[in-house]
Amino acid sequence: MKGKLIIFSAPSGAGKTTLMKAMLDSGADLEFSVSACSRPKRAGETNGKDYYFIGLEEFKEKIREDAFLEWEEVYKDHFYGSLESEVERIRSKGRHVIFDVDVYGGLNIKKQYGKYALAIFIMPPSFEVLEERLRKRSTDTEENILKRIDKARHEIGKAVEFDEIIVNDDLDTAIAEAKKLVSDFLNTDA
Repeated sequence: MKGKLIIFSAPSGAGKTTLMKAMLDSGADLEFSVSACSRPKRAGETNGKDYYFIGLEEFKEKIREDAFLEWEEVYKDHFYGSLESEVERIRSKGRHVIFDVDVYGGLNIKKQYGKYALAIFIMPPSFEVLEERLRKRSTDTEENILKRIDKARHEIGKAVEFDEIIVNDDLDTAIAEAKKLVSDFLNTDA
């Protein structure tokens, strides 16, 4: 039997990566779907582990080849996408695929896999907390932080289209809630 899909989506800074990593450490039979992106590698990131870092032209070629399950131009010339070959490689082993993707990518995956996918939206407690988290990361310029906050306003409007919403106000509570949702989903027939 092919594995199911668990999708974590959120505005940048809401905590989706932290929650997704907690799920990977939970002991469930999950494997991370490494996304591809066209942006430069950040300090501490590893190709093939955090993302497949491919050039802009190669990314566009893969779009033309229909190699992506979903893809988005999140910011100008910064494309992100889930390679269909990566997802099917994991599913064909009977393992469940876990995603850390932007809101629109998450909705696209859910649309394609329907009941075999659980789409979870991670909600920040407030825009003020979201902005504070983005600033503490110290990975973005002021201009990019403001772009991310503006984009978050649109993404939060999409939360109602997800199967579940977790407000990430207290990390331990959010992790416990995510573990229960994932466990319940994986233990049901789809």
